[in-house]
Amino acid sequence: MTQDEAKALVGKRAAEMVESGMRVGLGTGSTSVAFIKALGARVQAEGLNIRCVASSDSSTALGRELGMDVVSLAELPELDLYIDGADEVAVSPTGEFYLIKGGGAALLREKIVASAAHEFVCVVDQSKMVAKLGKFPLPVEIVKMAQPLVERRLSELGLNPVLRMKKDGSGPVLTDEQNYLLDCHCGVIEDPEETAAEIRSIVGVVEHGLFLGMASKVLIAGENGVEEMEA
Repeated sequence: MTQDEAKALVGKRAAEMVESGMRVGLGTGSTSVAFIKALGARVQAEGLNIRCVASSDSSTALGRELGMDVVSLAELPELDLYIDGADEVAVSPTGEFYLIKGGGAALLREKIVASAAHEFVCVVDQSKMVAKLGKFPLPVEIVKMAQPLVERRLSELGLNPVLRMKKDGSGPVLTDEQNYLLDCHCGVIEDPEETAAEIRSIVGVVEHGLFLGMASKVLIAGENGVEEMEA
C-alpha cells in the first residue's frame, strides 16, 4: 500500500464517523485533504446535513468547492468532532497521545479548532507513529518582529531553530495569520510537556506544534487496514 492509498483509506474511515447534524472541524494537510474529499462525497451522495469550520484557508476553499457549509468559528464556536492529521504521533507513559503538527503551516488555527471540539480524532498512516517525538522538526509560529529574540532563546534551549522558507526561494513561509515559522531540529523530545512550557514562555511565540493530550482517538492506516487507538 502506498502512502497516498493509506491516506485515502484512513480519510474515508474518518468520514464514516460523521453523522448528519454534526458540527465538524476540518483539518489541514494531505491526510486531511483525503478526509475532506471523502466527507464531501458523502455530502453529495447522501445529502449529509453538516456544518463545518476549517483550520486553514485552503481547507475552507476545498470544503466549499465540494458543497460543504464551511463557516467561521465565530458563527460556529462549538464543534462535535475535529478530524486532522499529524506529522508524528507518540503514546505518552500515561497513555495520552502526543502529536507534532504544523508541517502544513497551520498549527495555530489547527490548535484553535481542535480546542473548540468535544472530540479530536487524529488520522495518520503507519509511518507517522513513533516511540518518541522529535525526528520531525517541531514548528513554532512566531510574530515577525520577534524573530531575532525567539531564535536566540530557542537556540539557548538547544532546539536548533531554522526559519521556514518558501520552496521557490522567494522568502519566508507565512501562515494564514501572516506569521513566521521556526522549525526546531531538536532531536528526540524526552519531556514534551517541559519543552512545550519552555517554548510558550518566550515572548513573541504565538503557538507551538506540540499537541499534548488533545486527541482522544488515533486512526492509523497500514497494510492490514485501519487500526483504531483510544487514549
